[in-house]
Amino acid sequence: MLKPTIVTLPETQLVGKKRSMSLIDNQTQALWQSFMPRRELITNRIGNDYYSVQNYNPDYFEHFNPSKTFEKWAAVAVNAFEKIPEDMESFTLPTGLYAVFEHKGMDTAIFQQIFTEWLPKAPYILDHRPHFELLGEKYKNGDPNSEEQIWIPIRQQ
Repeated sequence: MLKPTIVTLPETQLVGKKRSMSLIDNQTQALWQSFMPRRELITNRIGNDYYSVQNYNPDYFEHFNPSKTFEKWAAVAVNAFEKIPEDMESFTLPTGLYAVFEHKGMDTAIFQQIFTEWLPKAPYILDHRPHFELLGEKYKNGDPNSEEQIWIPIRQQ
């Protein structure tokens, strides 16, 4: 059974790279491959975590279609938008309520469980703000022991 922690995210400033993609045309690997070699150029970085952000259009979840595009970011948190590297951009995660799920392993079925099992029974509804995964020190790409946090934007029903 999924048991998220409900938290209020403060406004968070990010710097990174973005790409438009769909679930069918998933370019996540290429996005991160272009970001990681250049991440050290980002000044004013806060912490060592990485943010994998999905920014969806307001109607994205109404009529689900895996070929619908969304914006995906590979980014890090910063304390100021100064000296942004030439091929990167700034992005602000607005403050708001999130359901935070601890996830271990590489099984993406957790997303289906969140949206089809947890959310319909929860006293919340999906809010239109960015979704993201927080990739901390326990994150190991491609490793079955990898750990990350999945942040889903919610609001009271």
